[in-house]
Amino acid sequence: MRKNLPQFLSFCFLVLVILFAKSSYGLSNRPDTIPLFKATVLDESQAPLQRVKIQVQGTKTSVLTEANGAFAIPAKINDVLLLSFDDQVFLKYKIESLSVNAIIVSSQNPVVKQHRMVKMMFGIEVPANRTPASVDVVYNADLTKMPVTSVANALTGRLSGLYTLQSSGQPGADGASLSLRGRTPAVFIDGVPRGFSIVNLDEIESVTVLKDALASGQLGGKGFNGAVLINTRRGTNAKQSISFTAQTAFQQSLKYAQPLDAFNYASLYNEALTNNGLATVYTQADLTAYQNQSDPYGHPNVNWVDQVLKENTRLDQYNINFRGGNEWGRYFVSMQHLNQTGFLQTSPENNYDTNNKFKSYVVRSNVDVNITKSLSAGINLLGRILNSNDPGYINPGGNVVNAQGIFSAVINTPRNAYPVFNPNGSYGTSPNFQTNLYGQSVNSGYVANYKRDVLADLFVKRTLDEITKGLWVRAAVALSSTISENNNRTKSFASFYYNPTTKTYTQYGNNGIQGNSNFINYQGRADYLELKLGYDRSFGKSDVSSVLFANRDNIVSGSDLPYTLKGLAGRTQYTYNNTYTAELAYAVNGSNYYPPSGDNKYGFYPSAGLSWTVSNEKFFPKNSFVNDLRIFSSYGVNGNDNPGYFTYIQRYFDGPAVYFGSSAGSNTSIFEQPLARTNLTFEKANKFNLGLQTGLFQNKLGLKVEYYNNKFYDLLMQRGKNSTIIGQTYPDENIGQYRYTGLDFNLNWQQAISKQASYFIVLSGGLQNSEVVYIDEVNQPYPWMRKTGEMVGQTFGYLAEGLFQNQTEINNSAKLVGYTAQPGDIRYRDLNGDNIINQFDQTAIGQNKPLLFMGLSLGFQFKSFDFSALIQGVANRKIYLSGNTEWAFQNNGLGQAWEHSLDRWTPATAASATYPRLTVGTNINNEATSTFWMKSGDYLRLKNIEIGYSLPKSLLNRIKLSTIRVFASGTNLLTFSAYDRVDPEVYNGTYPLQRLLNVGVNIKF
Repeated sequence: MRKNLPQFLSFCFLVLVILFAKSSYGLSNRPDTIPLFKATVLDESQAPLQRVKIQVQGTKTSVLTEANGAFAIPAKINDVLLLSFDDQVFLKYKIESLSVNAIIVSSQNPVVKQHRMVKMMFGIEVPANRTPASVDVVYNADLTKMPVTSVANALTGRLSGLYTLQSSGQPGADGASLSLRGRTPAVFIDGVPRGFSIVNLDEIESVTVLKDALASGQLGGKGFNGAVLINTRRGTNAKQSISFTAQTAFQQSLKYAQPLDAFNYASLYNEALTNNGLATVYTQADLTAYQNQSDPYGHPNVNWVDQVLKENTRLDQYNINFRGGNEWGRYFVSMQHLNQTGFLQTSPENNYDTNNKFKSYVVRSNVDVNITKSLSAGINLLGRILNSNDPGYINPGGNVVNAQGIFSAVINTPRNAYPVFNPNGSYGTSPNFQTNLYGQSVNSGYVANYKRDVLADLFVKRTLDEITKGLWVRAAVALSSTISENNNRTKSFASFYYNPTTKTYTQYGNNGIQGNSNFINYQGRADYLELKLGYDRSFGKSDVSSVLFANRDNIVSGSDLPYTLKGLAGRTQYTYNNTYTAELAYAVNGSNYYPPSGDNKYGFYPSAGLSWTVSNEKFFPKNSFVNDLRIFSSYGVNGNDNPGYFTYIQRYFDGPAVYFGSSAGSNTSIFEQPLARTNLTFEKANKFNLGLQTGLFQNKLGLKVEYYNNKFYDLLMQRGKNSTIIGQTYPDENIGQYRYTGLDFNLNWQQAISKQASYFIVLSGGLQNSEVVYIDEVNQPYPWMRKTGEMVGQTFGYLAEGLFQNQTEINNSAKLVGYTAQPGDIRYRDLNGDNIINQFDQTAIGQNKPLLFMGLSLGFQFKSFDFSALIQGVANRKIYLSGNTEWAFQNNGLGQAWEHSLDRWTPATAASATYPRLTVGTNINNEATSTFWMKSGDYLRLKNIEIGYSLPKSLLNRIKLSTIRVFASGTNLLTFSAYDRVDPEVYNGTYPLQRLLNVGVNIKF
């Protein structure tokens, strides 16, 4: 059956398309005897708006838009339609033609944001102004403004409560990490647990963040950290539209550590040796040769960045999608190709590519059909091909070094290490390095990765109005399979040390030894089953919506045994008079990673919330500057299924061991894994949320503010007070407790100045605080050593008090154990006053203020021109600088030195020095974890700007096109940071972020 699955799915898809085509043909030729104005209400990203009231101005004639945004109303040319939510008019539309396909509404309009339907988990849709749950949504039109390869990167600064951090710019591995109210959220695509990388921006309709216990209440053991729900685009009840977008971006690396030239490097190296009490290695003649570059082979000064890295590269994207349908069937089909090249130089002598690069090919098809008036079905199919490439250099340890490794070597290799080429044209090197960076990039073969993903979601829904109106049942199944294959075509190359004095060569490595291997480095599959029973009905002023469902999620990862999570969940919402809403969500589930019997296998997670729309009360003043006011709150319990891989079973493994008289590996011993846990249970979180939402000044201004207080408990961790006397690793236990508190905010203003001009401003973000409530830490002799009460993830170290200026200061100060201080070394505070610097003087040195992050989106439209910008910023953030890209002469003295090393302490620069005295190799005093290396990570970044121009309709009508829009955009254009020597997101030698300058065109048929 599994082998025939692709053919079966393809057959199902073909049948659905044929059914749609037949019904479409019949309807398009059906005579329309009733004079109706038919259209679909969509936002700028073509997402449908349902429950919009359409009324002909001056009459009582009105209808509501359907789930797909469609409506039909008796109207004629020059009539004015009033579009409203709950009688709050947000658009007046004059009918100029009866053949209009869609009415486009701005998603930034405060009335629209507050009242439109929000997609929740498992296909549930609720009005944003009714649910007590804490959610925020961003739509396709905003997401696609940035030419990025990861959906996570497009979310930066656009959702309240969601903090993003992009810590790498490497092609294919540049996705940002997410923090939702301090925790890493789960990711769902169309209600199925899947990863971000499986979708591209063009196929997304909306992204919803589920922040409180109520919003993620049906997730049970997966709702602990909140969730990010991605909803893909679907067909509409409208004539077919075709959209094609082509864009090209030029990439340029943002700032990274700048190495010294050979002369300064050698000069400082001599100084560092002197500080260590050692003899210098560079003579004055050496320094002169480095300075005037008179001896490029014996005294090289190689700019490795210029030699190995390109200054600019390209990112090309092409998207085409087809969308349409009728009342019997709807479809959305999209195809995307992306090609992102890396920064490594290549050689024309190779007939293969050694550069790092990333390519993707994605095809998605979403089809919905109404088989009968009471039976509907749908199928979502996705196929994806990802190809990536890296150089094939194998280091002495036998590991392939990817682009990140080569980049690290480029910025960490001194400029005087060796020449790129020797006098005879061979690759240069030296006894200390024994390889050549340029050769690693262009002459070491390549490593290609091929990844394939196939997804299929199928569902059938049956209304049961014959039993009672509003009753329905829905069954769904989702399947996915992924495989990742590596094809290694590595090649060795020889490097030579050239001795200018003897004019002899010493060879390191061998030429032309090719390694060929092919292997599957990952393979996985998953299946998801769901059965739902729902009820939606209105009784006068009362609206009832309820759903009960059972689901099963089964994941097979590599060679592991399946991980299966199953259970029951439900949700019930009751609304009275569009004013009062009560909502209840609950889940009961458990997984096979727990003991098969016992009270802890299943967890129960209830949550509830209330919402009160005060502005709908009779006593609320009308025509006030406050047009809409709602208060909402929720409380509940979420869980986290985190038991580990069958950790309740005591396991034993064999492995090499050392016996008397034998060498390691000559015998085999049986050794015990960490002690088994038999009483483990789900991690849990009690979450409280309180919010206020309002519309002001005729609903031009929208405001939403929320306070949350979340206590996480039964967290799995080892006891700090465990004894090592048994000689075995202790298991994790459900003992930890953390607390997260904060505020989320969203403020937006949207105004139409005239029929041809409008603008909007949106400010969103959050304030996140955390506290370690309990971690069973060891008894600390001093209160400043305790982690309990500090922020989660707090860094501990010494408090630096500047640099020692003279021996007198050293004599009168506390000393680091095992180290003899010298002038220019870092001085630390003696917290306990014992005149010794040791672990008893370490305290919290990281940030102790709540993290503040925000995104400011703004834009305007004037006639055919449109402009938008996104500014993103973070405050109360700390970064810790360390390692080879911060400290000089690491790696036993073979490491790099940097421009900031010039600011080191010397007797002459004592008053202005910002860096300790130089030493060679590791310095246990100056490189100890301390506030000296803790810098401000606050920044403000111009994340994106886009400007576009749409050709006039009069011209487009002649060439039978709907839209031609040309646009230009820039990403990561400007950064203002409190500590501007490094990039605030990428530092310590990681592949740098990219600045993108992008041009493109969108054509709609």
